[in-house]
Amino acid sequence: MQLQTFDETVLTFKHRTPFRPFTIALVNGDRVEVDHPEAIVVRDGVGLYAGPGGVPVVFDHEGVSQIIGDLMQPSSN
Repeated sequence: MQLQTFDETVLTFKHRTPFRPFTIALVNGDRVEVDHPEAIVVRDGVGLYAGPGGVPVVFDHEGVSQIIGDLMQPSSN
Protein backbone atom coordinates (compact mmCIF):
# COMPACT_ATOMS: atom_id res chain seq x y z
CA MET A 1 0.00 0.00 0.00
CA GLN A 2 1.26 3.49 -0.77
CA LEU A 3 2.62 5.42 2.23
CA GLN A 4 0.18 8.35 2.01
CA THR A 5 -2.80 6.06 1.45
CA PHE A 6 -1.78 3.93 4.44
CA ASP A 7 -1.38 6.88 6.81
CA GLU A 8 -4.59 8.61 5.70
CA THR A 9 -6.71 5.44 5.75
CA VAL A 10 -5.57 4.25 9.19
CA LEU A 11 -6.07 7.72 10.67
CA THR A 12 -9.54 7.96 9.12
CA PHE A 13 -10.55 4.66 10.72
CA LYS A 14 -8.87 5.58 14.01
CA HIS A 15 -10.71 8.90 14.34
CA ARG A 16 -14.22 7.76 13.41
CA THR A 17 -16.90 8.88 15.84
CA PRO A 18 -18.08 6.67 17.30
CA PHE A 19 -15.03 4.43 16.97
CA ARG A 20 -15.66 1.03 15.41
CA PRO A 21 -13.08 -1.78 15.24
CA PHE A 22 -11.29 -2.37 11.95
CA THR A 23 -8.81 -4.87 10.54
CA ILE A 24 -5.42 -4.37 8.93
CA ALA A 25 -4.59 -7.32 6.66
CA LEU A 26 -0.89 -7.90 6.07
CA VAL A 27 0.61 -9.39 2.92
CA ASN A 28 1.92 -12.38 4.93
CA GLY A 29 -1.67 -13.32 5.84
CA ASP A 30 -1.62 -11.98 9.40
CA ARG A 31 -4.41 -9.69 10.54
CA VAL A 32 -4.32 -6.92 13.10
CA GLU A 33 -7.72 -6.41 14.71
CA VAL A 34 -7.74 -2.80 15.97
CA ASP A 35 -10.23 -2.78 18.83
CA HIS A 36 -9.50 0.62 20.41
CA PRO A 37 -8.45 3.96 18.87
CA GLU A 38 -5.62 4.49 21.36
CA ALA A 39 -4.16 1.05 20.60
CA ILE A 40 -2.65 2.15 17.28
CA VAL A 41 -0.11 4.78 16.28
CA VAL A 42 0.84 5.58 12.68
CA ARG A 43 3.64 7.79 11.44
CA ASP A 44 5.45 8.01 8.11
CA GLY A 45 4.18 4.67 6.85
CA VAL A 46 4.89 2.69 10.01
CA GLY A 47 2.21 1.35 12.35
CA LEU A 48 2.49 0.20 15.94
CA TYR A 49 -0.42 -1.66 17.50
CA ALA A 50 -0.54 -2.51 21.21
CA GLY A 51 -2.58 -5.70 21.36
CA PRO A 52 -4.32 -7.23 24.35
CA GLY A 53 -1.88 -7.73 27.20
CA GLY A 54 0.41 -5.06 25.74
CA VAL A 55 1.75 -7.31 22.98
CA PRO A 56 3.15 -4.99 20.27
CA VAL A 57 2.72 -5.52 16.54
CA VAL A 58 4.88 -3.39 14.23
CA PHE A 59 4.21 -3.18 10.49
CA ASP A 60 4.83 -0.80 7.62
CA HIS A 61 2.79 0.37 4.66
CA GLU A 62 4.56 -2.03 2.28
CA GLY A 63 3.44 -4.99 4.39
CA VAL A 64 -0.26 -4.03 4.32
CA SER A 65 -2.49 -5.57 1.67
CA GLN A 66 -5.74 -3.92 2.76
CA ILE A 67 -7.58 -2.18 5.57
CA ILE A 68 -11.00 -3.65 6.24
CA GLY A 69 -13.87 -1.81 7.85
CA ASP A 70 -17.06 0.05 7.10
CA LEU A 71 -16.60 3.80 6.70
CA MET A 72 -20.34 4.39 6.42
CA GLN A 73 -21.88 6.11 9.41
CA PRO A 74 -24.69 4.15 11.05
CA SER A 75 -28.08 5.62 10.26
CA SER A 76 -29.84 7.50 13.07
CA ASN A 77 -33.40 6.45 13.70
